Amino acid sequence: MELQNTVKEALNALYHHPDDGVRMQADRWLQDFQRTIDAWQVADNLLHDASSNQETLIFCSQTLRSKVQRDFEELPSEAFRPLRDSLNTLLKTFHKGPPKVRTQISLAVAALAVHVPADDWGDGGIINWLRDEMNSHPEFIPSFLELLRVLPEEEFNYKIAARPDRRRQFEKELASAIDTALNILTACLNINELKEQVLEAFASWLRLRHRIPASTLSSHPLVLAALSSLNSEILSEASVNVISELIHYTAARNSGGVSSELALIQVIVPQVMSLKPQLRDPSKDEEDIKAIARLFSDMGDAYVELIATGSDESMLIVHALLEVASHPEFDIASMTFNFWHNLQMILTERESYLACGNETSIEAEKTRRLQVFRSSYESLVSLVIFRVQYPLDYFDISMEDQRDFKQTRYAVADVLIDAALILGGEPTLKILYMKLVEAISHCGKDQSSDWRPAEAALYCIKAISDYVSDIEAEVMPQIMSLLPKLPHQPQLLQTVCLTIGAYSKWLDASSNGFSHLPTLIDILVRGMSTCEDSAAAAALAFRHICNDCKKKLCGSLDGLFQIYQTAVIGEGPFKVSAEDSLHLVEALSMVITELPSEHAKKALEAVCLPSVAQLQEMINQGPQVLGQKNARELTVHFDRLANIFRYVNHPEAVADAIQKLWPIFKAIFDVRAWDMRTMESLCRACKNAVRTSKRLMGVTIGAMLEEIQGLYGQHHQPCFLYLSSEVIKIFGSDPSCANYLKVLIESLFSHTACLLTKIQDFTSRPDIADDCFLLASRCIRYCPQLFFPSTVFPSLVDCAMIGITVQHREACNSILNFVSDIFDLANSTNGESCLSIRDSVIIPRGPTITRILVACLTGALPSSRLETVTYALLALTRAYGLKALEWAKECVSLIPSTAVTELERTRFLQALSDAASGANMNGLVVPIDEISEVCRRNRTVQEIVQGALKPLDLNIVAVS
Repeated sequence: MELQNTVKEALNALYHHPDDGVRMQADRWLQDFQRTIDAWQVADNLLHDASSNQETLIFCSQTLRSKVQRDFEELPSEAFRPLRDSLNTLLKTFHKGPPKVRTQISLAVAALAVHVPADDWGDGGIINWLRDEMNSHPEFIPSFLELLRVLPEEEFNYKIAARPDRRRQFEKELASAIDTALNILTACLNINELKEQVLEAFASWLRLRHRIPASTLSSHPLVLAALSSLNSEILSEASVNVISELIHYTAARNSGGVSSELALIQVIVPQVMSLKPQLRDPSKDEEDIKAIARLFSDMGDAYVELIATGSDESMLIVHALLEVASHPEFDIASMTFNFWHNLQMILTERESYLACGNETSIEAEKTRRLQVFRSSYESLVSLVIFRVQYPLDYFDISMEDQRDFKQTRYAVADVLIDAALILGGEPTLKILYMKLVEAISHCGKDQSSDWRPAEAALYCIKAISDYVSDIEAEVMPQIMSLLPKLPHQPQLLQTVCLTIGAYSKWLDASSNGFSHLPTLIDILVRGMSTCEDSAAAAALAFRHICNDCKKKLCGSLDGLFQIYQTAVIGEGPFKVSAEDSLHLVEALSMVITELPSEHAKKALEAVCLPSVAQLQEMINQGPQVLGQKNARELTVHFDRLANIFRYVNHPEAVADAIQKLWPIFKAIFDVRAWDMRTMESLCRACKNAVRTSKRLMGVTIGAMLEEIQGLYGQHHQPCFLYLSSEVIKIFGSDPSCANYLKVLIESLFSHTACLLTKIQDFTSRPDIADDCFLLASRCIRYCPQLFFPSTVFPSLVDCAMIGITVQHREACNSILNFVSDIFDLANSTNGESCLSIRDSVIIPRGPTITRILVACLTGALPSSRLETVTYALLALTRAYGLKALEWAKECVSLIPSTAVTELERTRFLQALSDAASGANMNGLVVPIDEISEVCRRNRTVQEIVQGALKPLDLNIVAVS
């Protein structure tokens, strides 16, 4: 009683106390209370207490539902009957509401049925029990109908802590009880006020799909009831749900195919088609229209393969879907977008026509079908264009609405691509060009005229750029001639710039494309000077043009340099942000790549100069001033240099440049090694230089590695590790570098192993762990002959064992991948020669590593890491065969039988045994997933399993 009062007081505080701190404290207490064993009795008592208010009833019903779902195993077996009887009484008590409480009680009973086999339930299982209860107590039928509705929905509710075997058994129990369930629902149809509830429950049972024979449905009273209410004045949401489920049911792959469902399809389709006139009925409210549109969209999605044959009957559905697509509300029109995409896939993929026989027949049928659907996709293009038009009040609407508008544009762009794949890029372009010409005729040169239709047409033209031939000669020249005539309204100018960039390949390949370039570059310069958005679009377009037209632009380098310098120095009228200026850096770098070697060296120096001059100036101010600079003042230049070294594909020129720049880089390494942001940016520039120059870097690489090796011991910057990874990838197999690299990796790994001595270190510095083990994996792949014999290999394995359970995703994955790479060593180049060294380190640690991996599998790591952990465990088993099986047997025997049954243990070990025998990994995943699910089924079990396996205890005594 005292605990019940405390719960009431905590709820009162949670909902009504003015102090946030008190409310949070009450919330924490209530959450903790729900995990206790006392919560069963307290929640049950308060639900039976007539004086409990609604807040108490809702909380207690949620608590009881949660306890049944997750913690049913806390109760002794003899508690089942009293619990079932109590829940039954509560169902009757709340048969008139509150609805939230009744739903929670229904879910609790359903969860109980998932846990308890039909034989133990008695009365022939829950459905027969439910039928008998409804017959005995007809006044409580609404409550029992709700329970009948949620039962099939709970079949695959993984919040219910049932074992996989029991879940499969429950699925069979429901399947065998379908006839009884449908008979109950049919009997309840006679009660008029329950019709809606009956249909909702029927829709729920239909989700079991293949479990219901199609032959019984076409004339079933429940189906006829749902169809008849489609024509009623008030469109029933429940009947729409039923018809929607029936449509999906007839198209389900495991139902025997559409042909076996023809009788049912012939009942459904005419009824749904009869609703088509209502799409344009002004007296219908939006919700009704949405429901009708949903049925047409469901039919399109379900029967798309039938529709793709292009029969007269199927075209009636297509015309109805065009009607939906024309609806002014985007939420309604967009329901059809998935259909147009799937239809396009079927019409254009060769696999769809294989039944036609030889190549000639395949091509003939494909041509016929594309012709049949041509006019539909032409109509679709015209229907969607207006949806991308900026709203008149765009600048006054909320940020969220602006984001929604952008998502609408992306969705329409996808539809246009589908149309272009059916019609061809050029015919689609012609339709859009006519819309552009029409829009421009209403669009004057001044900014006050309506620019929006022209912008919309251009946006659509940009969207299909990948599907228009690079040598199209009829429409593209006219579009390019129109662009300079458009007003310089910022949003329109932004789209003009993006369109220029999208057709950069056409500008390069078309016979008259290059003649347009000077005018178009003038537009881009205007874009860079107008506003930040148009400047970003112009910079991106500039990059595309320089990438695709780089050979032709080599002679215009002076003009390009002028644009580049104005943008990066930031003293002109340009509004290009530092981030967007990187597009210009990349653009010029791509053109420089096309120059002869000697010219490229000079051009590379020139393109680096603005950044080099600024960096040199900062260094000249002395170490104290340099140390106090804001990181952004330095990183903006290193980011530019990084992109130059990445995109100027002249290895010798880049090696020459980095050698000249090294004194500047070293000065900043020496003064700013404490500053993570500067170091990351500087290391990225060095990494790109190494990647481009490769072995031409000569002495500079030695100086660079010496620098980071010395600084890592003091400042532990993770970027020093990823720079070393790039060096290992390029120089790891070079015998002349062996001594140098051996010293480097031993130094870096020994420092890191000293930093990461307990799991808390991994949690506080996941970036170090991530880059350390990425580097270690690189060493295994590129220089195993240096890595495995080194003194750091055993300590790095120990380090991985400590940190493998770190919750940080990237760090954890890097450690797991490192461990897997060790086990897969035989697959790597030169790996065979290191196997004996590997085994001497791994075998003594084998039982502990196996136990830690099994602990990760069973709850020490989130289930999202399951695939990576499984791979590591199977790789270990493949590498060590019977030894690994013995280790696995030892550690799973630690898990108490209350958590894992002998059968589940055996299945898991059999999967590992199969892996050791070389079986395909895909077939082994299910038993491994199932032991993971069993051990995570609730908090208590997870704690028992982790308490037994102790993944953080490296000195656990193995079972003999």
